[in-house]
Amino acid sequence: MEPGSVEARVHEAMHRLTAAEKRVARGLLANYPTIGFAPVAEFSRQAGTSAATALRFVAQLGYGSYPEFQRALRQELEERVKSPLQRGLARPPVPGRDNEFLDRFFNRAIDNLHATAQRVPHSEFEAVCARLAESKGACHLFGGRFTDAIAAYSEAHLRLIRPGVRRLDGRSSSRSDQLLDVRAGDTAIVFDVRRYDPQLVEAAARLAARRVFVVLVTDAWISPVSRHAKIVLPCETGMDRTWDANLALFAIMEAIIARTTELCWSTASKRIGSDEPG
Repeated sequence: MEPGSVEARVHEAMHRLTAAEKRVARGLLANYPTIGFAPVAEFSRQAGTSAATALRFVAQLGYGSYPEFQRALRQELEERVKSPLQRGLARPPVPGRDNEFLDRFFNRAIDNLHATAQRVPHSEFEAVCARLAESKGACHLFGGRFTDAIAAYSEAHLRLIRPGVRRLDGRSSSRSDQLLDVRAGDTAIVFDVRRYDPQLVEAAARLAARRVFVVLVTDAWISPVSRHAKIVLPCETGMDRTWDANLALFAIMEAIIARTTELCWSTASKRIGSDEPG
């Protein structure tokens, strides 16, 4: 796992933490990442546990010491806020190797897909698919500047296999109007990658307050939307180049669409059949 993905480690470790360690995890996520920069005594006090429990939590994440944990937090912050220009500076062009670029790029993209399959908890993936297959309540999808296209793509498929699917408008003013029709028990799938969109965080907070089941599809550095999400699906997007690649986000949604279709095939097949030209 990448050294900077502290929040991803927290989500992945949650199922094996003790009750006391989970309090530390939730305290960290609720005040992420600021609380993690405090001395361990203050960190544990704010989380409502002992310093010994906080240190066991840090060890469960795979860090050898509390300072190592804090260094990882600082590295994550640096990665989160990097602009495409800053990422490009990290990997200058390699002269005379243009003919190898496509192979190297695709190999890295394939590695990202494998890393995503290992990173996403299977239980979380299955829970999302089962919820969508039940068709209880509406399903709302939306994303940011580069990820709203994934929301639109996913909507086009999901509305063929279950009712009540819609994409919320990318403009915040229109999205606010649409949120008026959201009901408790609905599902919202939010797409957000670095550098994260504060408007998506605000929208997710409003949805969570309405008791909507929020699913976040994000990158390895984890969008702040995770504070309001019931399920987080972290995908590998880093390419060590100017632009991250969102292929893994598309792939996880392709997998969700395929699995959901299997789970509700008796009804999905009728909807798909009725959409075909007569």
